[in-house]
Amino acid sequence: MSIRNLIKLLTVSSAMFFAGCSGGILDPKGQIGADEKQLIIIATILMLLVVIPVIVMTLYFAWKYREGRGEIYAPKWAHSTKIEVAVWSIPIVIIIVLGVITWRSTQALDPYKPIAGKGEHLTVEVVSLNWKWLFIYPEQGIATVNELVFPQDTPVEFKITSQSTMNSFFIPQLGSQIYSMAGMETKLHLIADEPGTYNGFSANYSGKGFTGMKFNAIATQNQSDFDDWVASVKSHNKALNSSTYQTLSQESQNNPVEYFSTVEKGLFHQIVMQYMQAHGEVNYYHKPEHAAQHHQGAQE
Repeated sequence: MSIRNLIKLLTVSSAMFFAGCSGGILDPKGQIGADEKQLIIIATILMLLVVIPVIVMTLYFAWKYREGRGEIYAPKWAHSTKIEVAVWSIPIVIIIVLGVITWRSTQALDPYKPIAGKGEHLTVEVVSLNWKWLFIYPEQGIATVNELVFPQDTPVEFKITSQSTMNSFFIPQLGSQIYSMAGMETKLHLIADEPGTYNGFSANYSGKGFTGMKFNAIATQNQSDFDDWVASVKSHNKALNSSTYQTLSQESQNNPVEYFSTVEKGLFHQIVMQYMQAHGEVNYYHKPEHAAQHHQGAQE
């Protein structure tokens, strides 16, 4: 392959690569996503400062001293302080700079940290089910399945848990992903700077229905549009309570969007704590043999 054809191939490949970034982490639509994109680019450039020269020199030396050319490289020295300093100091400096940037960004982009200066947060309680997403709006008293709606320029506080299998809540264009785990509550704060519909899904394999575990994250134009959507959800005559949740939590694949006009108060807390009752100290001593062992141990 000639050099000209190689350049053409690299150009086409680069164009296809960046075109494929549309709708992904390199096409952010929110403050958190934009900050993370900047971190990815800076970290990549810093690492390429070492990688590219090494690749170029490897190819150059392999070509220059290839077999049959007749040119032999036979240096009369065994050690060079200048080369040692260059080889060690440059990577060390890059690692230090990269470490400082990473530490600062880790503090600034802490998913548990509320987004400052953007007003009051909208709270959404998220439950990952097999294989669908349940979104509970405690302040509005509604719930949805596989559809998440919020106003643009409004920070959203997600409280996340899982019914069973561990999953990962991820909206690439808005920013960080975070795991959902049964019996635990994790948090994530995101914001959309532009109205639109963004892809959301689980980034952690969770079984046969994993590929259909997707949802639309819809940022409305303004608060009024969000209020209209809330009103439309309330018009559906369907309640989400402990009984209907048990039915909803059954396994299903490619589940359609569902709306619940009312939600039982404290349901999310019940979901998080449902496994605590089975393993709590009180239940443990319900069994006579365990209580006797505990009493005997206390006497000793």
